Amino acid sequence: MKFIKNKNILFGFLAIFSISTLFYFKDSNHAYAAKTNLPLNQLQAFSEVYLKIKQNYVQDVSDKELFDNAIKGMLEGLDPHSTFLNEKDFKDLKIGTKGEFGGLGIEVTMEDGFVKVITPIDDTPAFKAGVKPGDLIIEIDGGSVKGLSLNQAVDLMRGKVGEPILLSIARKGENGPLEIKIVRAKIKVKSVKYEIIHENYGYIRISSFQNKTGKNLYDAISDLNSKSKGNIKGYVIDMRNNPGGVLGAAVDVSDAFIKGKKKLVFTKGRSEDAMYEFKSNNIDLAEEKPIVVLINGGSASASEIVAGALQDHKRAIIMGTQSFGKGSVQTILPITSKTAVKITTARYYTPNGRSIQATGITPDIIVKDRELSSSLDNKMLKESDLKGHLKNSDKKKNEDVKEAQDKRLEKDYQLSEAINLLKGLNIMSSNKN
Repeated sequence: MKFIKNKNILFGFLAIFSISTLFYFKDSNHAYAAKTNLPLNQLQAFSEVYLKIKQNYVQDVSDKELFDNAIKGMLEGLDPHSTFLNEKDFKDLKIGTKGEFGGLGIEVTMEDGFVKVITPIDDTPAFKAGVKPGDLIIEIDGGSVKGLSLNQAVDLMRGKVGEPILLSIARKGENGPLEIKIVRAKIKVKSVKYEIIHENYGYIRISSFQNKTGKNLYDAISDLNSKSKGNIKGYVIDMRNNPGGVLGAAVDVSDAFIKGKKKLVFTKGRSEDAMYEFKSNNIDLAEEKPIVVLINGGSASASEIVAGALQDHKRAIIMGTQSFGKGSVQTILPITSKTAVKITTARYYTPNGRSIQATGITPDIIVKDRELSSSLDNKMLKESDLKGHLKNSDKKKNEDVKEAQDKRLEKDYQLSEAINLLKGLNIMSSNKN
């Protein structure tokens, strides 16, 4: 998603009896005039529907509500991502890109009349309640979502902090709907988390792309290097279940790992304004150390831009499962100071010219999500497993940390495989030297 600021859109009066009119678009640098032929028959039909509603509907409806709904219908009929943003929606969107908002903590879209979960956001009420990517929300507090627009469904899921909500969810592999109760909360999303894991490998989790994600990533890499005393052996960039966000943040993250003036992503649309090309700044903050990027079906939009850029430039090995496949750019076009339209203006392409719209990023190594087996049949016997074994007092202080990390790797098969791959890459690199 990208924002266009300080743009006044002056609409010509849509006279019913006009054959054509002019639409003017002005900003600080340019003035555009585009002549558009208006369909007279359709405008007459629209005016007749408007009059019939005003005269015959069971209750009075304000002109503002009617025209807002007309604009919503016009935009939402284009694709799942184009929509009208009223005062509340516009305010919520601006807050969301800053990383703080209220709600359940899920990224959603529409599919077959139901609300489909792209992904729950880390550490939010939805995430903790067990909502999963691919879930279909079929009822909200006992009411069907069939026939509702995406905005209407989202409005139902919003509410006061502390209020509970009951979602009825259809999930692949389940015999019937699941009832999941969630308590609404004020959500603060920290888009970048990091730690040193398993013998000086840097683990960086990017859960969404916000305005400050690029800076937060740079700080994370700097801190990891400081804590490891410059001995980081490689990085795992975890973008699983990352729904995307701000386009500029995806460019910043890609730029952090690609040396040389290379293409990161480019966009194509109908207008010149929709044509963009972003290049790297010739700095690899990871200092050419090996990188494994984790993605899955909940990785969408900006996370796919990063994965595609690193894959095309062979800077990282992409591991996991096929990503979501949202390869379109939405532009925020203000109508007034408090309202706007969010409209799809372009498709984005990886450096090699791949469009991932409705296709996604195919990992270099397919690794499905599952827990490592902890059964005795699959566990190698070690000295530490023997009853009465001699203790190593020198590593006493590190036991708690190592035990926690080992348990984490046992529960997260994909992360475990990513670490194993980095180890292999380091061994190969050492042999070459």
